[in-house]
Amino acid sequence: LAMLDPEVRFVMVLPAGTRRGVGRADMDGYLRGRGVPDRAHVVLRQSRDDDVEFIYGKVTDGGVTTGRFLSGVRIGADGLIASYEVTFDTEHVLVED
Repeated sequence: LAMLDPEVRFVMVLPAGTRRGVGRADMDGYLRGRGVPDRAHVVLRQSRDDDVEFIYGKVTDGGVTTGRFLSGVRIGADGLIASYEVTFDTEHVLVED
């Protein structure tokens, strides 16, 4: 959460629906509500263009791959994440491990 701008805007496009929020408190609420203690995000590709970073990877729960994510962040002048967007899909594979 310390990496986020206090007024960060975010959207998570997930199979169960889309979650939008503004601010660290909203992001904290989302993260605490997931309830998965052994979830890992494994980065497979990454790229940066000026103030925007992109990451593609897989999500594992207990070591089992549950899907793939593609995310982008915009970094503000202060170095904090000002905007965050992610999509997660349980079936499509853009890049193999």
